[in-house]
Amino acid sequence: MTALLTPGTASLAASPTGPDCSRPYTLALHDHGLLYSAATDTGIDKDFADELIRRSGCKVNVSLMSRARIWQLIESGALDFSLSGITNPERDQYAAFAWYFSNKYYLLVRKDAGITQLADVARSENFQLGVIRGFRYSANANRMVDRLSGANRVSLAGGLEPLYEALLQNRIQGMIMEPFDYPVVEEKRIRDATAIISFEDPSVPHGLIMSKKALTPSEQDKWRALVDGMLADGTVLRIFKKYFNPELAAAMVQFQSKP
Repeated sequence: MTALLTPGTASLAASPTGPDCSRPYTLALHDHGLLYSAATDTGIDKDFADELIRRSGCKVNVSLMSRARIWQLIESGALDFSLSGITNPERDQYAAFAWYFSNKYYLLVRKDAGITQLADVARSENFQLGVIRGFRYSANANRMVDRLSGANRVSLAGGLEPLYEALLQNRIQGMIMEPFDYPVVEEKRIRDATAIISFEDPSVPHGLIMSKKALTPSEQDKWRALVDGMLADGTVLRIFKKYFNPELAAAMVQFQSKP
C-alpha cells in the first residue's frame, strides 16, 4: 500500500516535556513538486520531517502515498501525521494542524484557451479544469472547482505530471498550481503554452497534519510546540531558502498562525 522510505532513527527516549515516544509513529509524504520528489527523495517536506523527527526523539516511520489516501487514513486514525496540509470545516472534524508556511494559488491556463481573467472561465463552455484528487485550495479556487465539478468539467489526476501532460495535449485547458510547481512551469514547453492568473485570495496556511483519533489534544500540543520552535529559531526559513529565493521564502514562512 505504501513505499517505505526512511524511518526515523532517533531514540525512543523523549524529554519529559516532549511528545510521548512510547510507540512508533507514522508520517506520510506525497509526491508534489518541491514539497517532495519520490524520484530524488528530496523536498521541503522531507527536510521538515527529518528535523521534526530529530527534535521529537521519537521513532517515526515515513511512507509515500497519494493525498487522497492520506486524508482517509488521517480520518480513520490509521496514520498519525502528514505535512503541508490545509484545513476546511470537514477536515477540522478529524485533523489538527501546526502551521509552518502559507502560500497563494494560481490558475495555469493554455494561452489559446481564451482565458485572460477568472471571469472568462464561467463564460467558456469548453474549458476543462484539471485538479489533483483529494486536494482543496483557496476560497475562489475551491468555488471554481465546485462549480465546474457540478457541470462535469473537472478532470481528476493522482499528481502534477499527468495534469501537465493533459494540459499540453489540450485535454484540459487549465489547472491549479502553487509556488512549489514553478520549476516545472519554467520548463520551456509549458511556459510557452501557458499563462498564470491569480485567484486573488489571501495566502492559505499549510501545516503538520495530526490525526485527532491517533493523538490526544495534549500530544497534539507537544508536536505543535516542536513546529513553533522550528519557526522561531529560523529552521523553517532556512529550509525554504534551499528551494526559493529569499524574498519568496520569507513571504511564505512569515504568516499569520491562524487561518
